[in-house]
Amino acid sequence: MTIAPAPAAVPTAERVRVRLSGAVQGVGMRPFVHRLAAECGLAGFVLNGPDGVTIEVEGAGIATFLARLQAERPPLARIEGLAIEPIPAERAAGFAILASRGGPTATRIVPDAATCPACLDELFDPASRFHRYPFVNCTHCGPRWTISRRLPYDRAETSMAGFPLCAACAADYADPSNRRFHAEPVACPACGPRLTHPVGEIATALRAGRIVALKGIGGFHLLCDATDEAAVAALRRRKGRDAKPFAVMVANAASVGLVAAPTAAEADLAATPGRPIVLMRARPGRLAPSVAPRLGRVGVVLAYAPLHHLLFAEIADGLVGHERGGHDWRAPNPAVLVATSANPGGEPLVVDDDDARARLAGIADLIVGHDRPIVTRADDSVMQVVAGRPAFLRRARGFVPDPIPLAEDGPDILAVGGHLKNTVTVTRGREAFVSQHVGDLDGAETLRFWHETVAHLLAVTGVRPAAVAADLHPDYRSTLAAEAMGLPVLRVQHHAAHVAAVAAEHGIAGPVLGLALDGHGLGDDGGAWGGELIRLDGAGWQRLGSLDPLPLPGGDRAAREPWRMGVAALHRLGRDTEAGRLFAQEALAGPLAARLAAGHERIATSSLGRLFDAAAALLGLAGRQAYEGQAAMEMEALVATPCALDQGYRLEGTQLSFAPLLAALTDLRADPVRGAELFHGTLIAGLAAWTLRAAAAQGLDHVALGGGCLMNRVLAEGLDAALRAGGVEPLLPVKLPPNDGGLSFGQAVLARRMIFREE
Repeated sequence: MTIAPAPAAVPTAERVRVRLSGAVQGVGMRPFVHRLAAECGLAGFVLNGPDGVTIEVEGAGIATFLARLQAERPPLARIEGLAIEPIPAERAAGFAILASRGGPTATRIVPDAATCPACLDELFDPASRFHRYPFVNCTHCGPRWTISRRLPYDRAETSMAGFPLCAACAADYADPSNRRFHAEPVACPACGPRLTHPVGEIATALRAGRIVALKGIGGFHLLCDATDEAAVAALRRRKGRDAKPFAVMVANAASVGLVAAPTAAEADLAATPGRPIVLMRARPGRLAPSVAPRLGRVGVVLAYAPLHHLLFAEIADGLVGHERGGHDWRAPNPAVLVATSANPGGEPLVVDDDDARARLAGIADLIVGHDRPIVTRADDSVMQVVAGRPAFLRRARGFVPDPIPLAEDGPDILAVGGHLKNTVTVTRGREAFVSQHVGDLDGAETLRFWHETVAHLLAVTGVRPAAVAADLHPDYRSTLAAEAMGLPVLRVQHHAAHVAAVAAEHGIAGPVLGLALDGHGLGDDGGAWGGELIRLDGAGWQRLGSLDPLPLPGGDRAAREPWRMGVAALHRLGRDTEAGRLFAQEALAGPLAARLAAGHERIATSSLGRLFDAAAALLGLAGRQAYEGQAAMEMEALVATPCALDQGYRLEGTQLSFAPLLAALTDLRADPVRGAELFHGTLIAGLAAWTLRAAAAQGLDHVALGGGCLMNRVLAEGLDAALRAGGVEPLLPVKLPPNDGGLSFGQAVLARRMIFREE
């Protein structure tokens, strides 16, 4: 980052050139600069270019202009680089906005942003030409990333290119004093996109308990009344989603309290322009039981598109008899909707109207599209608050493509991620661009989406990668695709990448301790890892220890059937004969225990994810899982106050064993709440003691915490507190998810260091 000198350092300059980089295009920067220059009495110009925004100003008010430029920047703008250069005066008159310049891309598009208050006022103002228009936007809000094909960010390079401006919109677009000056998606009922169905018809269907597929900003949602158990159950049945929780949408911040009890930090996070789904404590009895079965928290998202606000207004009008035209969009609204991604069978999010009619006809009673194409599909982002700070569970709409800053320059790298919760990363200079959530690469459609994502990310960054980074696992589809690209491929171990991702986002390149806790990753010895203590130093890493391995009966099936890990735990405890009784509902439990006793099941895993499964199975909470992480999530939901079992773990050389804890859980089957609290508390105590011992031995005072198990808030906050109490600074993921959604970033970081080391 280039930081400008203090404005007072250039008060005598007659003319200066200012170069801005960061999130400075598509955010109203040019009209803001135009207005500011006029107020300061300056002449000159402003323009968009491939490297950001260039400004030249001339006159006596330069120092004031520079101070206000940084202090009053537009709401969506982030100035990350600001360079000031005195240049000869031109004795020019007036200030102009010049045409954009092309060239090699060095700037970026900003994320999509929720509809701003000014546009919402117009949406419900009968005197406005935007009254009840579901695509109203301005320079402070609306779609950006999802409609953009490439830079520079001009209308011709977006999916709005097919909608010529009417006279009124053209006048707004050309008026420097207007909020829509150079707002590329600007449109109105006379010239802009249109819905396939009126909003009133959509609201009527939802009030009647029907399921609606609705095209939004990044793709289609499936909507239904979140208080109607029959409707929610029907959506589960039709979508084939047995138990995985649904998110719910409410009209505004004032409505959140009707269904949830957020902390102040959670409420603030939900209201940010990115409008993520935020996990917060559900209010009992307010939602249909099938929305988030056996979980204490619910994901809540505030309406973020004009169409959402219109829909909530229509539903409220029908429920409480409000008058049309007088709707107060800020007031509490009693409506609450399930809003889940329209991705049948785990395939990518549906974005095309024709595709929606083909793929969603068996799920939705009503399919509502519009004629503004979605260039880049993007699911809703999902977040929670951990240790007082926002944390991602899924990073997509509203936050992509904001880059992660890097500590140093390096070669341009494409990193292809893992197999589950895939993302890809492209590095450019000191920036790393991590894609939106792609998903699990199990099917042909998701793999096509993966290729589409790679191509789009390279196009909008202008990067031609020097190498590709991929996981060690030879069968990951991302790894196979990397090997087919014709570029040098650098293979990165899974858990080293997790640690590198967290350390790099905190700006640490030197030696750091790492705790990688997840479900599975291929170790460099060919084993199934997942509970690893690692020392990371530049491109090199060393495995310092692991969790005491448990058998992995059935391989990948054990992740879907936690009872298998329960049997494995009994075997580890020498209690094989109890398997048939404790897991009587599973006909194979007894025979599997016999196979383990005979030494026929030889695969073992150090995975913390599988230890969670074993604990849940021993407590009788989950024998089988309908979705990934279900057993762990339901066990976490039982915890009010974690407490450690005395001598519940053992430090055995470089390994950490929780065998005493597993024995205690087997005897606590009748009290799963007590068992869940003991499990979490003992896990925190054991992991902290293990880590603090290694930190002292290695002379390190930071530990990076990564891997999918860190999505467990009880575990993450407990480790954070315990490590701080022990004098070690914990580094939790903030800018990316701790799970495999951040893996590609860690791969890119390590791949660049590998190239440096070789050179």
